[in-house]
Amino acid sequence: MGHDHHDHDHPESSELSEIELRVRSLESLLTEKGYVDAAALDELIEMYEHKVGPRNGAQVVARSWNDPEFREWLLADATAAIASLGFTGRQGEDMIALENTDDVHNMVVCTLCSCYPWPVLGLPPVWYKSAPYRSRAVVEPRTVLAEFGTHLGDDVEIRVWDSTAELRYLVVPERPAGTDGWSEEQLAAIVTRNSMIGTEVVSVP
Repeated sequence: MGHDHHDHDHPESSELSEIELRVRSLESLLTEKGYVDAAALDELIEMYEHKVGPRNGAQVVARSWNDPEFREWLLADATAAIASLGFTGRQGEDMIALENTDDVHNMVVCTLCSCYPWPVLGLPPVWYKSAPYRSRAVVEPRTVLAEFGTHLGDDVEIRVWDSTAELRYLVVPERPAGTDGWSEEQLAAIVTRNSMIGTEVVSVP
């Protein structure tokens, strides 16, 4: 019998929002009808909540900051380099890593829908899927970045990359000053999801 996460992972029904109650009701109905295997559903939820997400991408970035050979591999063949750390799966079959420098700042968008590298960044944020971001990121990227609190000098070139169903991108942000000698774990802790999309820069807390 599969593990019943309803009894362990959720608060009491009285504490759930209306949408959460609807989701639980639908999940229960689908399970009872035999359309959904409870154990498989638990595994899927576990994967996206705890194994898939920005922490994966942060590990990739941290490794590239501390390991020059891995960095070269990542920039030459991101798909293989990322897979070597165990991060593979749908929406991440073909990856390209874009390195931010003092002169160039990369930023990612999907103008047609919301193509996004799930294996390294988890599920896309709501704003990434919004029509305003998808249209304005291409037309006025500097203004959009400023709205995220990212102010770049006029001498910095901004390159906007459009994800597709076949190709997705991971921005490798610049390593902030003052982090020499840091472990990969320490570095990964300061890498944000937005910095790997290119809407933020990484800073030391």
